Amino acid sequence: MSRLSVRSFLWLGFYGIILAAWWVLYSMAIDMDLDLIGRPGPMGEAMRQMDPRMDMYMPMAEFGPLFWMWGIMMAAMMLPTLVPTLQSYEDLMTSADGTRAGWIGVLLGYFLVWLAFAAAITGVQLALLFGGAVDMLGIAKSPWLSAGLLIAVGAFQFSRTKEVCHGVCHAPMMYFIGNWRTGFAGGLRMGLGLGAFCAVCCWGFMALGFVGGVMSLLWMGLATFFMVLEKLPQIGHRVTKPLGVLLIAAGLALLVYVYVIGG
Repeated sequence: MSRLSVRSFLWLGFYGIILAAWWVLYSMAIDMDLDLIGRPGPMGEAMRQMDPRMDMYMPMAEFGPLFWMWGIMMAAMMLPTLVPTLQSYEDLMTSADGTRAGWIGVLLGYFLVWLAFAAAITGVQLALLFGGAVDMLGIAKSPWLSAGLLIAVGAFQFSRTKEVCHGVCHAPMMYFIGNWRTGFAGGLRMGLGLGAFCAVCCWGFMALGFVGGVMSLLWMGLATFFMVLEKLPQIGHRVTKPLGVLLIAAGLALLVYVYVIGG
């Protein structure tokens, strides 16, 4: 098989995984009787009202099924953000002795980090669920929690940690040049490093799932769009702080709304 054919096969497989992940999430939303913005129908509303402490099997209150859901979400939402990174690796394949095995290693290492993140946020969701902070669909029960998350994630956009981690994600070529390793093992190591920076950079967008519902396809689509936007070479560094302003404003608006309605 020619180099061009291998390249085309790998990229088609990569995009195929993303499309398949989105299809699985869409099918899960339909099965749970949710619309595109995560609003439940009659069956979904009944599921939302379930008490996780009831003596019956409920998938969304079990680690395994919930981790599976978050893992699929990581593939659907985070793999599209890796496109500029994989393209940067390809640019170095000739000059720095890169290989297709290394390319696969970068992809695998990156995704392994996000699977670890999926396990962590699954634990967080279960803790919030059994603590009464979110319902069975992962939607915050208190508008104060929703507002707090919006403001906290918005404020993080202005932090030094965000700046450093976003700098690596936004310019993966510099990371490759400073940490270059050849072969599959080298690609895996670099992918793990890039994934770690990306997880710290983008954790907030995942946490915002508890505001609109972790199974809201609208939220997932918007979060994916914002994360891809932040990593675009030409404009990524220009949108981070405006996104922070937007999130903080949304949180404050929700607080004002709650105060007015409560008053």
